[in-house]
Amino acid sequence: MRADRVFAYGVTAGLIGDRILGDPRRGHPVAAFGRAAAAVERALWRDHRGAGAVHTLVCAGGAAALGVLGARAVRSAPAAVRITLTAAATWAVVGGTSLGREARAIGGALAAGDVDVARERLPHLCGRDPQALDEQQIARAVVESVAENTSDAVVGALVWGAAAGVPGLLAFRAVNTLDAMVGHRSPRHLRYGWASARLDDLAGWPGARLTAAAAVLAGPDRRGAVRAWRQDAAKHPSPNAGPVESAFAGALGVRMGGTLAYAGRVEHRPVLNGAGRPVDLPDIERAVRLSRRVTWLALAACVAGRALGHLLRTRTTSGTPATAGTPRKARA
Repeated sequence: MRADRVFAYGVTAGLIGDRILGDPRRGHPVAAFGRAAAAVERALWRDHRGAGAVHTLVCAGGAAALGVLGARAVRSAPAAVRITLTAAATWAVVGGTSLGREARAIGGALAAGDVDVARERLPHLCGRDPQALDEQQIARAVVESVAENTSDAVVGALVWGAAAGVPGLLAFRAVNTLDAMVGHRSPRHLRYGWASARLDDLAGWPGARLTAAAAVLAGPDRRGAVRAWRQDAAKHPSPNAGPVESAFAGALGVRMGGTLAYAGRVEHRPVLNGAGRPVDLPDIERAVRLSRRVTWLALAACVAGRALGHLLRTRTTSGTPATAGTPRKARA
C-alpha cells in the first residue's frame, strides 16, 4: 500500500482513537517523555543558551530517532502493521479529546457556580494564576487555551506527520512539550529554554496558519475571523498563538487578550478582535465544537497534502511518458 494511504488510514484511526479513549490517566507516552526530559535537564542545566540547545537536541532528536527506527522496522511489514504504527503514534501525540474534556469540566464548574473548583482545574489547561481570575476571566482563559492548544496539541502534529510520517509526529510533540517545560521566561529557563522556545516557534508555524485558516472555514463568522486574523494576529507576542487566537476570536465573535497573570508575573497583551463582545460561559462549548471542526478540516488538508506530494514525486521520478521520446517505426 502506498505511503500516503497508510498515513491517511493511520492518522484517521489515531484521531478516532483519541476521540473514543482520550488520554490515559497513567502511563501516557508524553508523560514518560516529560520525565525523561526532566532527567536530562537535571543533568545538563546551566544558565546558558548552549546547554539548553544541547538539551533540546538530545530530547527532540531522541524522539525523532525513535520514530525513524520504528518506521524502518515496519517498512517491509504488511500495510496493517504500518497503519497501526501510525495510528498509535497519532493517538499518543494528539490531545484534542482531553482538551475538550478539561474545557467542559471547567465550564461545568462555572455553570454550577463553583468558581473555586474551576480555579482548581484551570492549571490542567493553561499556566495562568487562577486565583487572580474571576468567572468571566476564567471563561476567557479557557477559550483562549482551547484555541491555542487546537494548534499545539492537534493540528501541528498532523502537519508534521503529513510532512515526515511517524518521526514527524513524535518530533513535533517532543518540541512542543519541551517548550511547555522550559520555554517560558522564568529566571531558571530564560536562557536555558531559549532554544526550545525558538524551535517550537519554527515547528508550530505551519500548523498555526492551517488552524487559523480552518477556523475561518469552520467558524460561524468567516468574515469576522478573516478580519481579526489580518488586523490583530501580529499584535500577539507569540508568532503562532496570534493567528490562531485572533481567528478563533473573530469566528466566535468574542474579544480575547488583555491583562494576564502567570505565577505572579503580570502581562498586558493586546486585545484581539476588539469589536467582539466579552467571552461568556456558553462560549466555552462553542470553542470546543469549533476546535473539533478545525481538527477534521486539518486532517482532510493534511491527507490531501500528503497525497499531492506523492503524486508530484511520482511524476518527477517517472520522467517523461514512454511514448514521448520513442522514435516512429520505420516504414517498410
